[in-house]
Formats: sequence, structure tokens, C-alpha cells
Amino acid sequence: MAYPLRYALADLALALSRAAEDPAEVRATAAKVAADMIGDGAGVQLLRDDGRYDEITYRHVDDERSRALGHVLDHVGRLPDDDFSTTLATSRRPVVLAGDGASPLGDVEHPVHAAVLCPVIVDNTYAGYMVLTRETPGALYSTAEVELARDIAGELALAVSSARAMERLRASEERYRRVLETIPEGVLQLDPEGVATYANEPMGVVLGLPRAQLVGVSLRGFLDDQGQRELARRIDECMAGRSTVGATRLMRADGSRRSVRMSMMPLIDDHGRFNGVVCMVTDTTDHIDARGLKRQLDHLRRLDSLGQLIGGISHDFNNLLTVVAGSADMILSTTPEDEQHHQLAKDIMEAVSTGRTLTHQLLAFGRSDGNRPEIIPIPDLLTDVQSLFSRTLGEHIGLDLAFGADVWPVRAERGPLEQALVNVAANARDAMLHGGMVRVAATNEVHESGAPPEGAPTGRVVHLVITDTGSGMTDEVRSRALEPFFTTRPTAAGLGLATTAGIVQGIGGHIELESKPRIGTTVHLYLPAAEERPASAGERQGAPSVIGRVLIVEDQPEVAQLVQRLIEPAGYAITVATDALTAVTQVAAGAHPDLLITDVVMPTMTGPELASALRTHHPDLPVLYMSGYTAASLGPQLTLDENSMLIEKPFTRSTLLGAIRTLCGPQPPRP
Repeated sequence: MAYPLRYALADLALALSRAAEDPAEVRATAAKVAADMIGDGAGVQLLRDDGRYDEITYRHVDDERSRALGHVLDHVGRLPDDDFSTTLATSRRPVVLAGDGASPLGDVEHPVHAAVLCPVIVDNTYAGYMVLTRETPGALYSTAEVELARDIAGELALAVSSARAMERLRASEERYRRVLETIPEGVLQLDPEGVATYANEPMGVVLGLPRAQLVGVSLRGFLDDQGQRELARRIDECMAGRSTVGATRLMRADGSRRSVRMSMMPLIDDHGRFNGVVCMVTDTTDHIDARGLKRQLDHLRRLDSLGQLIGGISHDFNNLLTVVAGSADMILSTTPEDEQHHQLAKDIMEAVSTGRTLTHQLLAFGRSDGNRPEIIPIPDLLTDVQSLFSRTLGEHIGLDLAFGADVWPVRAERGPLEQALVNVAANARDAMLHGGMVRVAATNEVHESGAPPEGAPTGRVVHLVITDTGSGMTDEVRSRALEPFFTTRPTAAGLGLATTAGIVQGIGGHIELESKPRIGTTVHLYLPAAEERPASAGERQGAPSVIGRVLIVEDQPEVAQLVQRLIEPAGYAITVATDALTAVTQVAAGAHPDLLITDVVMPTMTGPELASALRTHHPDLPVLYMSGYTAASLGPQLTLDENSMLIEKPFTRSTLLGAIRTLCGPQPPRP
């Protein structure tokens, strides 16, 4: 019997893969096969994007019963917060129901005497369930049938994952097609000989021909002799794997000439062979040169292809750095400064800081669409970017940082904010070719409405001042310095200060420039301070607000032990679990932690899923997430509320305790 069953599951997998382009067909196929192979009826109820159940897809061996039983079993529109859903999401194992009379799944007219609910886990996340039902009194499901149902649910999960991936791919392709058809720039795809294989509508406008007539026509026919030689040279550069950008003149079909900026990049096929070039053509005859567009598109393409790989490597590397940094930090705090071990530990901490900066730079390079703001202590931010500043400025430029420990935190994405500061430092470096000094200061200010500087946020403001002793700017240059693509250097893109301005303004801040030729430039960044953390329920009622019991959940035992060693001396009572299900069991049995510290990405249950499960018992439980990924890289896996924070690995004892104080208040732990 094993071979027919194996073949049946293989046939199911094949049928599901063929139906992958239609999610409804995937559900219907799984329900029908489960009903036929196990009986009597089977249904698939998955979650929608809004977190509620979608309409059930139910099949019964008796077609006349499909509609009636499907209506009874349907949970469409409901949240997965009932007992069955919570159990399935937490245990990730089948739930078998059997007994006298109607079970909770049926009703008086349609009693269900036996049922099996199998969770459908898609991409390590609970996505719904498959249910099998029997209405015959005394009916049961055997162990073998339950295991078969579990196998079918597993095949369904793979098919749902594929179907969703294909939906995302189709949406991405459609967005790409819409971009090509709606952007004002001309897009021309050429084969290795320079013959057009694709052209969008704006390209036809530039060349004065309908787009359909451009396909199969060589671009050389629109160029003079010099332009043809330049085209051949640029195609050769693309063939060598290099993109090119340059200006040329095109002769339109009516004989007129247009000045254009042409960006060309190589197209590589699935086998890594050169397959032609794609050209972005901007008519600059009557418009401002938009030469930065291709660079931005190239940047987005790199982020999309490298982000996932970089994130995984950085996560594992940051886990290692966390153990190294925490251990070295403890050695530093327990050995005299004149001992060799103290200096060695200090060297290790500096190396870890460099490694942390490198991983954050990699993550910043690989991701740009995080939209994951966090509470950032300004002293920590400036300390973290100090080494990055030093490498950007070089040895010939000095760096002086001045800030107090009481500078207010800000709410922003760490990666873009670090990038904004580095962009300012790079601008200062280019203005001090023969050396100089950069000074960075941070202070707290309170701005009244209508008070100068105009455009600065009101209320509590963190004022960052970055001053260099470089060549400075004239008033005319200073007035345009924040414009995109404006630059006084022929080799620069002119996006540094413009990007900084966009980042600062994106978090509600303001940027101003002061500059004098031959004296230097001062950049003022006014950032709105983060709001104070709302008082907890215990604080509002006058109860003690201190943190005493901490539950640490981390699947890497060495990281869990390190976190325990870092915070236990501060007076916290620690419980460690290296498995999320163990933590759920402990809390369900009566444990009452005052703080949950958990990794975000774990094998059996994610950190947010664990927090949600524990908050069913303790709704006000503060949660401190820790991860080797940055907040931006985690994307939709993590949603932070006012009672949760994220700390990025690697971290030190002071950083960890500071995060706990920010989240839970500055009070000392209770005895």
C-alpha cells in the first residue's frame, strides 16, 4: 500500500504545481483529493492578506452535501483568534476531534462526528488550515489517515507558497511594464548589432516614428558618423559588462535633430551571456538633464537582487559578533585597565564595532524599502558612525564629536539616518582635499511655533551641527546645494546633500546650510525628538513599574546565555528558553514575565508569533526583539507597537540595558 500512496501524493504535488497560477484552483484541488483519499469531506480555509479567514473551499464525496456543510464550516471574515486557530498556529500539529453527537464544527442539522484540522504553514507562518469531516455516528480517523492528511496539508502549503510567489512575480512584472509604458523617458532595447527589439511610446516620440515601426530598425540609422562610432564603442563596453552614460544627437524621421542623454546597460541571459543592451533616452533639448535616473534604477536593481542574500549572511555574522562583543564587554568590566587582558578585550570590541558597521553597510546597500522606524539614541548613533566617519574622511582630516549622554532620542530608520550623516561627511571631505577638521555636535532644543529657523520642527528638537574647515561655498552655490543632481564637481552625481535632505525631511526634520568661501561649511540638522514612552497600565494605576522577571527566548544557546550574563548582574531574575514552544508552555502554566526578550527569526515560531501567543495571557507584556537583521531588512516579519522595540545584533551590555530602560522605564529591578 505504501507505493500507491506515494504515487498518489506525487500525483497531488504535480496537480498542485500545474494549478499554481490559480490560488482558487490550488485550494479546490487539495480539498477534492483529501475528500477522495480520506473522506468524507475536506475543506481548505486560508487567511487573507488582511489577517482574516478567506471563504472556505469545501468538497464532499456526496456533491449535494458540499454546499450545506461548506456553509456550516465557513469562518470567512473571522480573525484566527478562536481556540482551534490558536492551537493550530502554536502547536503546528493536527487537531483530531471525535465524540458523541455534534462536534463544535457542525450544527444540529449537520452534525460532524469526527474531524481532523491540519495547520497550513506557508513560509514558516500560519496561513490557515485544512479540515476533514465525517458525519457518520461513531466515525473515527485512524492514525494513518491523520498522517496522510498532514502530508496533504504539507503539499498544499508548498503549492500555496508557489502560488503566492507567482502572484508577486506577476505583480512585479506588471509594475515593470507599467513603468516602461508610463515613464516620460524613451526605452530602447537593442540586440548586440544595435537593432531595436523593443521600444516604448516615448521612444517613438523622440525619434518621430510609431513605436511599432522601430522594432527591427538599427539605431545607427538615426546617428551621424560620430554617433555611430560612439554607439559601437558603447555596445563594446556593455559587452564587457560595463554600463555607459553619455550625450549624443539623434536625427528624427522628419530630419530634425534632438540632443539626448543616453544611458546604456548590458542585458545578460540566463546563461550569463551578453544578450544586448537596454537604453534609457532622455530628450534634453527642451528639458533639464535627468542623468541621475539610470543610476537610481541600477541601485534599485542591485538592492532587489542582493538584499535577501546579504540579509541572511549578515544575520548569522551578527549572531557571532553578539557573542564576541558581549564576552569582551564583560572582560573589560572585570579586569583592571593596566592588565593585558583588558587591552585585548578592548581591541576585540573595536574589531566588533568595525564588523557591525560593515554588516550594516551591507544591509543598507541591499535594502532600501524598509520603512521600519525605530527609537534611536543619538549618543549611540554618533558612537556607531564614528568609525564610518573616520574611514570616509581619511587620515588627513580630523574628527571631533561633542554630545552629552542626555541628548534626546529620535524616531527614524537607522540605516538611512546613518547614510545621511555619511553623505554630509563625504561632502566635507571633498571640500578639504589638503586636510582639515570636521566637528559634529548634538544638543537638545525646544522650538516655538513661528520661531527661526523657518521650516524647523516645533517642540522638542535634536540639533545636529556638522562643521568643516573646507573651501566653503558662495551664496549662489549654497542656495542650490540641496537640489538633486546639482554639483560643482564634474565626476560627482550631485545626490549626496539632496539625499540627506530627503531623509531628514522624511522624518519631519529640517536641514540648513551655512557657508563662506575659504572658511568652511556648517550643516544644521533639526530632527524631531521621539515622544516619551506612554506609561504602562501598572504605572497609571500607581503599581510598581519596575522590571523584575525576564524571559529570554533565543534558538542559539550561546546567544541566550550571553544575554543572561549581560543583564543578570543588574538584578533581573532570568528564565531562558531555546525553544518558543517551551516558552509558551511555561507562560500558559502560570509563569508571569515582566519582559520578553526574543529573537525575531526562529525555526518553530517567529518572535512576533511568540509575543502574540504570550500576550493572550499578559496583554501588556513588553517585548524587546533582537535580530541579526536590521529593522528595514525584516520588513513585514516584524511590526513594532508602543510596547516593543528592536535591538540589532551585535550589541554590548550598555546598549542592551539602555534598550530595556527605554522600553520599560529607568527604575531599578525589584528584589
